[in-house]
Amino acid sequence: MGFLNGLLGNADTVSIEEVKKEWGKILAQGEEIAAAYKLIRDYIILTPKRIIFIDVQGITGTKIEISSYPYRSIIGFSIQTAGVMDSNAELLITVANRVTPIKYKFDKNINIYEVQAVIADAIANEGK
Repeated sequence: MGFLNGLLGNADTVSIEEVKKEWGKILAQGEEIAAAYKLIRDYIILTPKRIIFIDVQGITGTKIEISSYPYRSIIGFSIQTAGVMDSNAELLITVANRVTPIKYKFDKNINIYEVQAVIADAIANEGK
């Protein structure tokens, strides 16, 4: 991940193998990672069944909040592509029983269409 992107708050792609090594312990047995993104110390992990948000907190990073949302709880989501003068694209996810949408910014070099395609496919295939 580019240092400047991290400072600007933009998520960047991260190796699935790196994520499995670091966070494989939170995956269900047989659960695979479809895509993963990193924002400084935080992660977004997309599996075929759920989205996992990992929020590493504090100076030492010893406090970690892990939020998991099955795709069936997603009411809707939207993307906003980066423009000519924009440095990022955005993903907003509205989840049931949550007042505010979850919002993440992605570096404009990330194909935001691929991110939304993973989410859309998972939602479409939920329960199949």
